[in-house]
Amino acid sequence: AFAELAANGRAAGVRVLSAASLDLALGELLQREDAFQAVTVERYLRRSELKTARLFEAACQLGALEGRRSEPQDVDALGAFGRRIGLAFQLLDDVLDVSAPAERTGKQRGADLLDGTMTLPLILARERDSELAALDVRSIASSARAAEVCDRIEATGALAEARARALAMAEQATAGLPALPRSQRSALELVADGVVERYA
Repeated sequence: AFAELAANGRAAGVRVLSAASLDLALGELLQREDAFQAVTVERYLRRSELKTARLFEAACQLGALEGRRSEPQDVDALGAFGRRIGLAFQLLDDVLDVSAPAERTGKQRGADLLDGTMTLPLILARERDSELAALDVRSIASSARAAEVCDRIEATGALAEARARALAMAEQATAGLPALPRSQRSALELVADGVVERYA
């Protein structure tokens, strides 16, 4: 009976990994399709869910399945935790792209702009600044120009709004955790804290 259960657990793990791999590929394709295009907040969030949040979700689901004592509802709840944390991570990463120096992130400030990737800070800033709304992202052809656009995005207050959304997601993730042994819950709370502290 245990062997059968273990085999079922492996099958469930394969299904989780297969679905996550497909979604990651779709997310990357969506990002390429959206390159240098104005997108809505909803489209951005969908893309972020596919290319980042699903990876976190799958990791949490696989952990629950590996434990073999988890109830199906716990696997779902831990998956939801991972999805929210993954989305918060992506939002904060996009904030850092606009606000942080290269020595902190390992990439030049405004790298997403130079790559033609529309992120939440720019989407929100375009709603507040008519010059940014009219900006053709293809015209950002140098690091110096990307830095100028980053400064303008920051001046709109869009970074604070994007950060607040991310922190709210992290809080929702922790609040939605199922009943777990204290050590397991503490470990997951550390993950959530690590995502938030990465921005601090």
